[in-house]
Amino acid sequence: MGLGVPDFREAVEFYRSAWGLQVVDEDSDVVFFGTPANPEAYIVRVRKDPAKRVDLIAFAAESASAVDELAQRLGSAGITLVREPDKLGTPGGGYGFRFFDPDGRLIEVSSDVAPRPWRALEPRESVPQKLSHVVVNSPDVVATKRFYETHLGFRLSDWLEDKMCFMRVRSDHHILAIAQGPHTSLNHVSFEMRGLDEFMRGTGRLIRQGRDPVWGPGRHSAGDNTFSYFTDPVGNVVEYTTELERIDDDEAWEPRTFSAAPEVADQWGTGGPFEPMIPAMHNSPDQGLWTPAPL
Repeated sequence: MGLGVPDFREAVEFYRSAWGLQVVDEDSDVVFFGTPANPEAYIVRVRKDPAKRVDLIAFAAESASAVDELAQRLGSAGITLVREPDKLGTPGGGYGFRFFDPDGRLIEVSSDVAPRPWRALEPRESVPQKLSHVVVNSPDVVATKRFYETHLGFRLSDWLEDKMCFMRVRSDHHILAIAQGPHTSLNHVSFEMRGLDEFMRGTGRLIRQGRDPVWGPGRHSAGDNTFSYFTDPVGNVVEYTTELERIDDDEAWEPRTFSAAPEVADQWGTGGPFEPMIPAMHNSPDQGLWTPAPL
């Protein structure tokens, strides 16, 4: 996940000191963050930019041949590649390409990224262990959903009414969700914690720093995961979560439709009012649409 931010130093300090991510590489105008519990070269990058934008959303492929095959399929379908398959110059290297989705977000698909050393988190260690999922806002949920199903092989897990669809590629209930929004923007980025205790400790750490949750802690019905939502210094919503539902029998799974009623949106009833989340999750319009990130 890549973010362009105007308040660069404030954002970097938030993700490092408050949110609990680890700096794995940096330059004067970009910082790459990872976690000690995950071998991915980095999970979030924050880049200095005069505009608030999503730089890219990256997905992994099984191999370089799978990257080439997908790039060829997309090209044959009339989708313009912003960057042809080639070696990547970001931490961990690898091999990948980039293209725009129907809403104008830059998408990267890559393979063979070198792993970092990692370790299991200790009990009570309340830092993220991986990037759980990304949720985006789209003016046309159905069309964007169809693109990811048709071209990238995503599968539908569930609906939240007709306003949000939850998409998976393997057993995690969702790694991507698409929400109906007034404009194209980032809805939120979610980070998985080690367990329920660590989830609550991380939530409490931010509260003690004077950063009250926008919503949470609570537990969703769709995905059955816990949630505590906060905002970063530029107004992007970020989430601590754990215990996301797994779908192990892919063929037998039947997508469900959940209500947005308060007792469904938050099974525990502990998250507080949902209304403050609406403008926060709508976010401001993404200022980087149809514009390739410079890195």
